[in-house]
Amino acid sequence: MTDKAGGIRGESVHPGKYARVERERRFLLAEPPPPSAVTKIRKITDRYLTGTRLRLRRADRPDGGCELKLTQKVPIARPGAVQGLITNTYLSPAEYDLLTRLPAAVLTKTRFSVPPLGVDVFDGPLRGLVLAEAEFTTDEEAQRFVPPAGCVAEVTDDVRFTGGHLVHTDRRQLLPWLAEYGLRRT
Repeated sequence: MTDKAGGIRGESVHPGKYARVERERRFLLAEPPPPSAVTKIRKITDRYLTGTRLRLRRADRPDGGCELKLTQKVPIARPGAVQGLITNTYLSPAEYDLLTRLPAAVLTKTRFSVPPLGVDVFDGPLRGLVLAEAEFTTDEEAQRFVPPAGCVAEVTDDVRFTGGHLVHTDRRQLLPWLAEYGLRRT
């Protein structure tokens, strides 16, 4: 049985044979990183499969290559860097194409790698949203992490800024959320 956040009620989060604990912190940024700081760029299309905790991702690289994967995220409802469990399965193009036939809500963004951060610049109705995230192996690493320069606010504990919620967010909803953190967009 799951709780409202989709986590397993009454159970601790433990890595399994295939799942790992996901530790990440998220930050709102006022603007994208300068091109000179970027080490990699990927155009990401996430398809959140309707009625599931599954995300189908296509990450296209500038060289024409792409990565295709199916991800399950089992969130937990507690504050801090531990987001829950994550399991990834890498797919062939045929497998990906088959799964794209399932009903899904779609989110698109460009991810800029600025180590140790991934900075997502969103498209469409989320235009103007710039989120940075850092992933960690241990709780201690997450606690020691110093937020990036240009960080407007940490939103790790603000569920509105998770992909599963953003995919269902329109511009009318997003603008007041950003204004709460002092960001004005038109």
